[in-house]
Formats: sequence, structure tokens, C-alpha cells
Amino acid sequence: MTKTEVMALLKDNKNERGIANWNKLEKGPEKLRSYGIGLTQLRKLAKGIGRDHKLAQQLWKSNYYDAKVIGLLIDDPKQLTREQVEQQVENLEAGYLDHVFASCDATLPKAPFAFELACEWMDSKHKARRRAAWGLTYEFSKFKGKKAPDEDFFLGCVARIEKSIHKEKEMWVRESMNGALLGIGKRTKKLNRETIKAVKRIGPVDVDYGDDNSCEPLNVLKHLTSDYVKKKFG
Repeated sequence: MTKTEVMALLKDNKNERGIANWNKLEKGPEKLRSYGIGLTQLRKLAKGIGRDHKLAQQLWKSNYYDAKVIGLLIDDPKQLTREQVEQQVENLEAGYLDHVFASCDATLPKAPFAFELACEWMDSKHKARRRAAWGLTYEFSKFKGKKAPDEDFFLGCVARIEKSIHKEKEMWVRESMNGALLGIGKRTKKLNRETIKAVKRIGPVDVDYGDDNSCEPLNVLKHLTSDYVKKKFG
């Protein structure tokens, strides 16, 4: 598909209620426009479009939030470059761009340099990079076979989060850390056991969604001790 065709597709799927909600929010420094399409629908549209690195770059340059999301979702991980993602991470100040960038079955975790990137970004002074680092870690926790980091990496992440999560000033980074704990704790029986111990020591994590009553802080302990997880690990 061409950029023109994708933009027409987005226009055909616009959501007036979503547009109204978008217009009430802060859109970040770029003052992006939006067709009000929800993330679930955008993921379906992206799947229909398929991988296309050139198109993804064109969509990322759009002044429409929905097009940027599609661009992140359809990019080719084999063609991603460090230069590209370092530029993109500087411009994630709207909607779910930061979530789609590193998590949500994103493209970036599949890039050959993603693991190195996550390790570097954990120490970054830039909040979007730190948030992305833990979003990537969550995605890594779902990897299987040779692509997956070893168990020691994940144990180290649990220890690091336990030590630093209450010191982290940025709420969205704390939320991302919680997500990483959730993914790690569902990976193996040993990681489940060690993550539960850490989560109990950590206690409640301050994440406040403000007026958005549809969102509640992630209860990691509840998920890691659920009947489903217990059954999974015997």
C-alpha cells in the first residue's frame, strides 16, 4: 500500500467519539491530529497492511497519531537502525506511541540490536528510554528458544526493579517496570517464585491514572498467583 492509501483507510475507519476524546487531551509538542481510532483496531489494520519499512518511515512523518502508530507496527525489524529508533524515542509524547514503540507486540523487540538497546536504556536519564527499556524486557519475557535472554538476565532485572522502582520519579516508568515483572514472573517456575518474593517486598507501587476510571494499577501479585499461573507451573 501507499501512504495515500493508508491515510484513506484511516479516514474510512475514523471514530468520532475517539476524535472528541483526543481533542480534549494534550497532544505533546507536535500537536498531532487523530482519526480517533482505538489501538485494538489500529493493530488489526496494521496486520492487514503487512510489513513495509519504507511505508513505515513515511507514516511516522505524518502529523496524524494513528498513522504514526501504524508506522511503528508495520516496520521491518531487520531493517530498523539504531539511528532511526533513537530519533523515534525522542518523539513519543502522544497517546500510546510509547507503548506501541516497545511493547504491545511491537516491532522493536524483534530487532537484532534490541537486547543491547534495552540494557543501555535502563540507565538512561531520558524517561521515554527508561520506559521503553522495561517495555522491551516485557516483550523479551515472551521469547522462546535462542532468541530469549537467559534466566540470569531476568533475575537481574527483578533485583534491579526491586531496588529502584520506588526511587523512580516517573510514573509511567514505574508502570513499565510493573509490566516487566508481570512478564518475567510468568516465564518459568523459578522466575515466578523469585518474582513473587520481590513483588511482596516491593509492596504497592504508586501509579495514578487520574480521571481515567477505566484504568487501574496493575496488580502483579494477583496475576502471578492466579489459578492459571499455578496450573501452568504445576
